[in-house]
Amino acid sequence: MRDRAWIIPLGLLVITAVAVPLRLIEDMPRYLELGAQIARVTSSNAQLEREIQALTQETEVLRNDARAIERLARDELGMVREGEIVFQFQN
Repeated sequence: MRDRAWIIPLGLLVITAVAVPLRLIEDMPRYLELGAQIARVTSSNAQLEREIQALTQETEVLRNDARAIERLARDELGMVREGEIVFQFQN
């Protein structure tokens, strides 16, 4: 009986040596997909940060520059000053 006492620990060691790498291999595609997802989210965050920075700069310009507000009103809203005559040309 004492001669066979090493069989159980050896069996557990073999099972562990086989099961752990199989479990890691099984989780590898999920790990890779999560890594790709992190890269996409990081890229998206960087793009959004650039957009926020551009909008912040535009906001500051509009707060401090009356000519920028007028230009925006003319270009985006089609507004004109009182007494101005607007000419429209069609192709």
